[in-house]
Amino acid sequence: MKPAHLILAGLGLAVASFGVWSAVDSPKIVTSYDLVSSPLTPASFPVTQPAGQPGTHTVSPVTFIHPDEDVKPMPAFVERGLAWLVAAQFDNGGWGAGAHARQDIRDPREVQVDPATTAFSAMALLRAGNTLDKGPYSENLEKALLFMVELVEAHPKEGPSITSISGTQPQAKLGQNIDVSMAAQLFTRVLPTLDDRPVLENRVRAVLQTCLDKLAAAQSADGSWNDRGGWAAVLQSAMANNALEFADEAGVEIDKKVLERSRAYQKSNVDAQTGSVKTESAAGISLYTITSNQRATAKEARKAQELVEQGKRDGRLDEDVIMSPQALEQLGVDAEEAKRLEEAYAQNVATRQMLKDDEVLKGFGNNGGEEFLSHMMTSESLVVTGGEDWEMWYARLHNLLARIQNEDGSWAGHHCITSPVFCTTAVIMAMLADRDRELLVQQAD
Repeated sequence: MKPAHLILAGLGLAVASFGVWSAVDSPKIVTSYDLVSSPLTPASFPVTQPAGQPGTHTVSPVTFIHPDEDVKPMPAFVERGLAWLVAAQFDNGGWGAGAHARQDIRDPREVQVDPATTAFSAMALLRAGNTLDKGPYSENLEKALLFMVELVEAHPKEGPSITSISGTQPQAKLGQNIDVSMAAQLFTRVLPTLDDRPVLENRVRAVLQTCLDKLAAAQSADGSWNDRGGWAAVLQSAMANNALEFADEAGVEIDKKVLERSRAYQKSNVDAQTGSVKTESAAGISLYTITSNQRATAKEARKAQELVEQGKRDGRLDEDVIMSPQALEQLGVDAEEAKRLEEAYAQNVATRQMLKDDEVLKGFGNNGGEEFLSHMMTSESLVVTGGEDWEMWYARLHNLLARIQNEDGSWAGHHCITSPVFCTTAVIMAMLADRDRELLVQQAD
């Protein structure tokens, strides 16, 4: 157990580094006990976000079971966000982020349903512990899944898209490929829960394969999906990378070369030695590139670290050996893989350091869906790599997000993706990332 004064000192530094986001008052330093037992309530702080849904939908409190001692209890403000998200769902099971041309519309029922936002929101319900058979929002999850399955089944298999809808906020800001990437992630995530539903399982496998085929066909020569448009296209490439990783680790057959090219593209954007970051496909915002790289390198970084630590424990490496291709080769890793793993490790460490800079963390300068999505990728990456960085990051997020929650329980963006549905979903995914630890850390054979 870490001494209390060290925890307090660490959290104090962490909270202070979020000063640029605390637009209204000085951050409150909280203890780890405060974080899990007395969550900051939105009513205690001024609301700094633009107004979301004006509260016309009734939300009811539900009880979530704490799944594991290693998983943090769900903060009350996140439960409120989940309740708001469920109330925003359409009767057909879908959610919508709204049109790029009408970013002023914040009522989630006054927008068109779109596949990327529906899949993303359904994954938030999964991450919160719901399945098709259990959980307070199991029926909402099933409706969303069926909506997505039917949507992909009804769309032509040819071509890169799964929808004829155009001009949505996620498409305009992340890229046209975001619908396919989010759908593939949802289908992979839900597959392990369908053992007792063989008919539905087969349908999900079929539409997942359709999405993976579309991803492979749409990949650019450099390993990205940036040719599919988008203001910050590096983020849609990051979501495609996630989709391929999830599928690969779930045992779904993919073209490994597509995933390798995707990881190589993300690595090409950050130089761990010089600290340079390419932002040509990130609207000039280094945060988007850094978190995309951090998420894409997390699994290989963990693998490299585990190999070296095991080598030290069993005496194959000296205790003072540092991470290097040579150390990995000494453990039996072939030269090509050793170089790749070491590169991923170095970049992941470098991006963690970069994210301690407030100028990087503030992203565009205020919060949009892109910032919340970036926070989600950092949460997932830190859950994968483990250690105290996740604890520190969680404390920072908790303090920030509790402060800027809207009175109705949602979060909304100040720029670009302003959609309360998209932003609220990203917040839930970021705050509950440790509930998917087993899924996130698993490695493909």
